[in-house]
Amino acid sequence: MILFSAKISQRHQDRLKETYPDLEIIFSEGTEDTYKYIEEAEVLVTYGSELEEKMIERAGKLEWMMVLSAGVDKMPFQAVKDKGIPVTNARGIHKIQMSEYAISMLLQVYRGAKQLAESERKHHWDRSVKMREMTGRTLLIAGTGAIGQEVARLAKAFQMKTIGISRSGRSKEYFDETYENSKLDDLLPEVDAVVSVLPSTEETRGFYKEKHFQMLPDHAVFLNMGRGDAVKEEVLLEAVRKKEIDHVILDVFEEEPLPENHPFWEEERVTITPHLAGMSPNYTTRALEVFEKNLKVYLDGKNDYINLVDMDRGY
Repeated sequence: MILFSAKISQRHQDRLKETYPDLEIIFSEGTEDTYKYIEEAEVLVTYGSELEEKMIERAGKLEWMMVLSAGVDKMPFQAVKDKGIPVTNARGIHKIQMSEYAISMLLQVYRGAKQLAESERKHHWDRSVKMREMTGRTLLIAGTGAIGQEVARLAKAFQMKTIGISRSGRSKEYFDETYENSKLDDLLPEVDAVVSVLPSTEETRGFYKEKHFQMLPDHAVFLNMGRGDAVKEEVLLEAVRKKEIDHVILDVFEEEPLPENHPFWEEERVTITPHLAGMSPNYTTRALEVFEKNLKVYLDGKNDYINLVDMDRGY
């Protein structure tokens, strides 16, 4: 039995049933439904966040889990790890929409879009808005996977110098230079903008420290669309208020939704978006393409899954 605790549209459900008529595919209607079928499920397709630890404890026949997102930090991770269940994710399907988000948000800062929108709202003809160019700047991307590489590729259209940092520091396409994460301190003084796509792991929580924003030039822009726990929010607030950096763009936060009374809302040089950088009308289609590739591996009795999650590293 294949159990979908992840909610997908009726159109996608119908297509899967038509494509795999010999397979028993159950689409859960909610938590009670998931509990009802989890004991017999051999394959579980999930977003991760809707799972509970007790569900995993009841799952006695599970042989493979497919997470229809890149992050697995929202699911009962330890319970899954303890059972030794292979987990795959949808890593790579976010690169188009998230790279477009990163470039568009950087451009909005450099071309003063926030101030221009406010002037338009007030019917105010203001030509004093600061206009800057992104072309020729130096961009540091933390995380050189599929998303980071696509950000770097698009940045090349603006003749930007692209520097990547990652756990391994291995060379990747579209990056002029790549380094291990430990080299961050050495790189920051020469960087104009930072785009963070780091996952949430033991190694990356609190990755950016107060000193890092002090090392950046005061005209620098920091954008985080990876995970909110990569930097403490009070560290960002202090950096902005002390004008250690020029602008912060945040799509992810330590607490989501961001509370209405959070000081970020009042900061002119902080741009907030509600964790939507990865959203796309093509999201589910792309995620199911990964699922179906791995479903073939599973049905063939093999174990060479794509996007297999390293349960020790957490991604």
